Amino acid sequence: MARRSPIRVEIVGMERLRARLDDLTVELKAAARRALEESAEAVRAEAARTVRVDTGNLQRSVKARLENNRLRAEVGWWDADDLYASLHEHGTRRIPANPALGASLEQERARIAARIREQVRRSMR
Repeated sequence: MARRSPIRVEIVGMERLRARLDDLTVELKAAARRALEESAEAVRAEAARTVRVDTGNLQRSVKARLENNRLRAEVGWWDADDLYASLHEHGTRRIPANPALGASLEQERARIAARIREQVRRSMR
């Protein structure tokens, strides 16, 4: 029986591949952030469109805010004058619920994956 020699494989361009993968990670994070921004804005706009209107304050004051170093967004009302938004959202004994924010979030939940895919495709071109 003949003795086999060990097989050696050398990958030419491995350092370049590693550098490109590192760049790709940055690009993918940026794509995910763009998708998150789009989704947060879509939720904000839909909540503003569907919130109960009396003076228009809740329409004007709903905001989307993103955390700088994390893929996290919050949409809602944060001003002290807007505490009654929760009463409209969930309802009271006298006010029927009008879930503008919750409904907007549920609509966007179905779209976020497509937004991420599209942003990743754009970044890969």
